Amino acid sequence: MEMKRLNLKYAAAALALGGALGSASLPALADEQFVPLLVYRTGSFAPLGIPWADGKLDYLKLVNERDGGVNGVKITYEECETAYATDKGVECYERLKTHAPTGASGFDTQSTGITFAVTDKAPLDKVTVETVGYGLSQAADGSVFQWNFPLLGTYWTAADVMIQDIAKKEGGMDKLKGKKIALVYHDSPYGKEPIPLLQKRAAANGFELQLYPVTAPGVEQKSTWLQIRQARPNYVLLWSAGIMTPTAIREAQASGYPRDKMYAIWWAGSEGDVKDLGEVAKGYNAITIHNSGEQGKVMQDLKKYVYDKGQGSDRNNTTLGTIAHTRGMIISMLQVEAIRTAQEKYGKGKSVTPEQVRWGFENLDMTQEKLDKLGFGGIVRPFKTSCANHIGADWARIVQWDGKQFKVASDWYQADPNMVGPLVKSEAAKYAKDKNITPVNCGG
Repeated sequence: MEMKRLNLKYAAAALALGGALGSASLPALADEQFVPLLVYRTGSFAPLGIPWADGKLDYLKLVNERDGGVNGVKITYEECETAYATDKGVECYERLKTHAPTGASGFDTQSTGITFAVTDKAPLDKVTVETVGYGLSQAADGSVFQWNFPLLGTYWTAADVMIQDIAKKEGGMDKLKGKKIALVYHDSPYGKEPIPLLQKRAAANGFELQLYPVTAPGVEQKSTWLQIRQARPNYVLLWSAGIMTPTAIREAQASGYPRDKMYAIWWAGSEGDVKDLGEVAKGYNAITIHNSGEQGKVMQDLKKYVYDKGQGSDRNNTTLGTIAHTRGMIISMLQVEAIRTAQEKYGKGKSVTPEQVRWGFENLDMTQEKLDKLGFGGIVRPFKTSCANHIGADWARIVQWDGKQFKVASDWYQADPNMVGPLVKSEAAKYAKDKNITPVNCGG
């Protein structure tokens, strides 16, 4: 971990030495801000987890090297390996949440299952749960989920955008009537998350929703794709990650299912998922919450201040600038900006508490000017959060694999508030009732 605090026995020895020297004085320990890093560099999701973790770590290194920290407050961090296992993730959370001296500045759990497990704990521990593009979709309602921030998108907004793009290709929403749309999903909380939205869309738009759960880790899908071959859905939505993704694409090819009729969630839409497949994956669509066709000035800064100094996390430079690595950097950038926002209110140049960081997350105002200054101007769209709005933005677009790289294949879509909004409200209200939570009055 960077900037490890002085061991107490060495601090005591130094103090004694200072007393013996009389006029000598010890430098004061600078304020620091601790960011826990839950990662999965091992296990079946590692192909996704490694570049994601590298991106998160790289951005924190960049902030320290380029900026000297956040207004002079250095970022410290510690990785904790979860292997995408919920029990291990909870252990990491419990161990790191009270990290001295100020506690954890928020957790990006990197897992919907772990997010489910710690969501009940977070309000008691007063620790933020930051889930960029995943987690509990109803947590967009900040009046109920005060400590959860599913920033930039959820699985409900993703599913809605996928249906919008399909409808556009078919010639309009009315053309979905009578169509068959299949969901091939990892049989876990992660994979099941889009189902409520898709069921609502199916009822409203008249298409048949077919559900195909795949047992983890997802390396055996022959029976699933045999069923798909027989059912002949018009489109397949893929909610997978790690080794399940290339397996699905290979089985689609083997069963004769066209890859250009497949739509993958963003965790199944990075270069690492398809680069070894090449032409086999040509036409494969994926959704993204950031501009995957742009690397931005932040990548130039990362090379100059971190990689050129031999401090980069991606030792082989194989994932730098990829979609997954970029998304990891975005996650840490939002974490840092929540800290910075908290400092604006509670005092620049000093560390802030987890409760104060929560306020920072709830009052993010990521203007175009601010994003440009951070080097993310062409990558992330401007957005704001508030007491009621913990998602900030729900824009997404489609990218398509051309056999060699992903290329932007659509304009930006915004999730339909008439579809997603009522579902968020109803499910958040149900959660509040089940957990005996009194929603906050956000006003307005």
